[in-house]
Order: sequence, then structure tokens, then C-alpha cells
Amino acid sequence: MTLAPTAADPARSRGRLHRQPGGETRGPRDAFQRDRDRIVHAIAFRRLRHKTQVFVAPDGDHFRVRLTHSLEVAQIGRTIARALGLNEDLTEALCLAHDIGHPPFGHAGEDALKAATLHAGGFDHNAHTLRILTRLESPYPDWDGLNLTWDTLEGLAKHNGPVRHPTWAMREADADFPLDLDSWPSLEAQVAAIADDIAYDNHDIDDGLRAGLLDLDALCTVAFVGTRWRAVTRRHPDCARPDRLRRELVRDQIGAMVNDVIEESRARIADSGVGTVEEVRAAGRQLVGFSPGMAADERALKRFMYATLYHSSSQLEVAAVAQGLLSRLFAAYAEDPARLPPNWRASLPADDPARTRHIADFIAGMTDRYAIARHVEVVGPVEMPEGF
Repeated sequence: MTLAPTAADPARSRGRLHRQPGGETRGPRDAFQRDRDRIVHAIAFRRLRHKTQVFVAPDGDHFRVRLTHSLEVAQIGRTIARALGLNEDLTEALCLAHDIGHPPFGHAGEDALKAATLHAGGFDHNAHTLRILTRLESPYPDWDGLNLTWDTLEGLAKHNGPVRHPTWAMREADADFPLDLDSWPSLEAQVAAIADDIAYDNHDIDDGLRAGLLDLDALCTVAFVGTRWRAVTRRHPDCARPDRLRRELVRDQIGAMVNDVIEESRARIADSGVGTVEEVRAAGRQLVGFSPGMAADERALKRFMYATLYHSSSQLEVAAVAQGLLSRLFAAYAEDPARLPPNWRASLPADDPARTRHIADFIAGMTDRYAIARHVEVVGPVEMPEGF
């Protein structure tokens, strides 16, 4: 496939922080393919299979977790990248890695770690993604981190746009390998960001309906959803399986959003006049995104989802329990670091802020179920709300 002039080119990458003696000889892969494969083989990536997406430590096997969400984001991202003539391997790497920095229990866990580390600079999951990939995940003999290319690290740092107020962890990564935080990222990174929005907008609907926390009739009051539901039922008037129709609805919505992004992004790229990756970064605006109409529809859908799912009484109840669990666990380790596992205890810094950040690194890497088990071990039993 011939790539567009605005696509990231692995042959023109700014390279890696650490030079690899003898060259990269493990198979016929380019730099971005290696980045993707390093992410897939990372322990932190595997842990995503037991980290919250929407439902905390769900009993059901069919609900999404961070790992399945990341895979679905990658599928959507590759589709958009291919249509726009962009580099699919870099896009896929960014999609797969974008949630690696999430702590257990999703945003409830992040809130707990933010509060616990406030005096040490706080916690931010996006910056923690960079911290994991450049420092904590260290399978190589001669350096810390996965030694990913500049292009991948830049895309992960800035996939939501320029970073005007970097946190300490982002500043640390930027100091080691300057990421031009004040500019826009590559089109591949912009694709990864919009693919994330499309995935969680629609797959959370699927999970919410499956869990009985969303009502289809209420959901159809959102114009974007109602229009597509009526189209689905007209196309399949004889289908007696509501579950199949609901899944067809989700597919239709994803397709509508993806097609809109492709059409809108082509027009923006053409209108901007950019012809190179460097010009994309200097464009001063987002070039991949929804049309104004679809953006308004997506905002309306988000408002509905926050009101009826993310901020529902059952979700707020379990989030409060999860936040309290991590807060108590952090306090227990801070009070008596001897409770840490031997390898984490041996590398514990003597003074703050490094000491607090080290404990946060340990807790942020936990899965939901591991955090619950460690709470039982070092604090005491905890009761999660029924069904979670």
C-alpha cells in the first residue's frame, strides 16, 4: 500500500533513546512494527486483561476490560488509518498502548492515587503510560523501558493534543527524550485518539445494555441512536432476537462514526495544505476528527452515558468502594513499607517525592483482583457491591 505524504515513515523516525548495538536483527520488521510488538509482549499490556473498563472486577466473562477495549480501539484505528493512507503499524501501537497507564478500578483508582500523591506531584494515567514504557517495564539488559521510537512516545504523550501543562511524570519523560509537547502529534496519534472515543462510546452501550444498566427506549431518545435503531429494525423486521438487534445497532453506530471521521479528516487535511508529517505537527489544529454534526451527536451521546451509566447510583457506589480500597492500601504501604513485596521494598527510595511515587507505581500496576487480594492481606477484608 502506498502511504500518503503525511503518513509517519519508520525510515524517517527520530529513532530511539538508546542505540541498540548490532542493529535490529530479530526478523524483517521496521521500527514501528517493533514498537507494536514490544507493547504486545509487555507485562503491563497483559495486566490490562484484569483492569476495569467500565465495570469494576465484573463477575461476567463477557464484559469489556482494558485489554479488550484496547484491541477494539486498534481495530477501529487501523480501519481509519488505512482509509487515510497512514501508517497502520504506528497507529496500532498507539491504540494498543494508550491505556497501559491506567491503575486498577479505572477512574476511581486514578482519583485515589491523585489524592494520595498530591504532595508528590499527583498521578495522571496518560503520563504514567510514558513512565511505564520508558522506565518501569524493563525487559532489556542495558537500559530501562522498552526503548520505543520517538514517534510512538510522542503520539502517546500528545494523542489528545498539545500538552500545555505537563505533570511531573510527563516532564520527566520529556527531559529524557524531548517530545515537542507544545505541538500537535502525527495523524496516526490523532487517529488513535478518535478511535478511542468511538470504541468506548459504542462498546460501553453494548455492555450497559447487557448489564441491564441502560434502557434501550431511553437510549433511543438520543437522536443519533434513535435514528440508527429505527434503521436496524426496518432492515430486520423478522428478527426475534433483541440481543442481535442491539449488537447490530452498535455496529451501525461505529460504522457511521468511522465513515464520518474519514470523510471529515480527508477534507481537513486537504484544506490545511499540509504535505509532510512535520507540517501536520506545525498545523496548529486537529486534522482528524468528527464533522460538526457528528461531534454534536457524540457530545449528546456522552451526556446521556454519563447521566445514566457512568454516574449511575450503582456505578458511583462501586467506585466509592474501589477508591476507598486503594486509599487504604496506599496508606498501609506508606505507613509500613515492609508490607511491600521484596523487590519493591529493596528499591524503595529513602525520601519523598520519589518514595511516594514508588509506592504509587506499585499500586498503579495492580489489576483489580490483585488490589483486592492485597487489601485483604495488609488491611483486611473488603466487600465489593454485589455483581462486581
